[in-house]
Amino acid sequence: MLIDRQHAILDLAREVGRVLVDDLATRFEVSPQTIRKDLNELCDRRLLARVHGGAVLASTVKNVGYEARRQIAAAEKRAIGEAAAALIPNDASLFINIGTTTEAVAQALLQHSGLMVITNNINVANLMRAYSGIDVVIAGGQVRHADGGIIGEAAVDFIRQFKVDFAIVGTSAIDEDGALFDYDFREVKVAQAIIANARRVILVADETKFERTAPVRIGSVAQADVFVTDRCPRESVRRLCAEAEVELIETASAHGGHAGAAV
Repeated sequence: MLIDRQHAILDLAREVGRVLVDDLATRFEVSPQTIRKDLNELCDRRLLARVHGGAVLASTVKNVGYEARRQIAAAEKRAIGEAAAALIPNDASLFINIGTTTEAVAQALLQHSGLMVITNNINVANLMRAYSGIDVVIAGGQVRHADGGIIGEAAVDFIRQFKVDFAIVGTSAIDEDGALFDYDFREVKVAQAIIANARRVILVADETKFERTAPVRIGSVAQADVFVTDRCPRESVRRLCAEAEVELIETASAHGGHAGAAV
């Protein structure tokens, strides 16, 4: 049986997606060691999964809610967004797919001019539509209730009409061998079409994606030209980037957080 505090931790994780040891210790007025014990028990029961500094909801078949995902590693996603946007020149065409990290890139691109943005992300389209320097083209197809993503074969066929300069692509999970995974096979098909129809692919994902699992394979880190993350904790993925000539940009090292900014 879970104690009341553990139930409360689980409820909070369901609400915000990710819980941190120090925040929980302050909230419940207990020691960090007590919270770590709670998290370990919840993880042993497969209700949560440990990540650096805390835990996230444990599910290999269903993603965390979109608003909760926005709050997970929010500062890290902003830094990733700014770093990725800095790689995009004015007067470029690009795909932006579904995700809160790709949405952070879109936010950082708002001061660019002459962009043509093709997206299957209603949130990105709504964010960018008011800016006169950006032409937004939105894919047709089924709109997913959970996050406003446009998915399915109609979206795939729409994407295949284009060949763009850049693709901004996110992922839900990164395996030890560099494989990229997501939860919805319909979304994965759109992501694969985006990768196939861009001249340069920029993968964006925060460190928590290394600690998650999902069932549907998108592809591999090796298919990207640039991988922008806050920190890459897997030496196997670092080696893959070096072997496949994928530029690895770690935003945490740029701010003094970790070493090894690029490969």
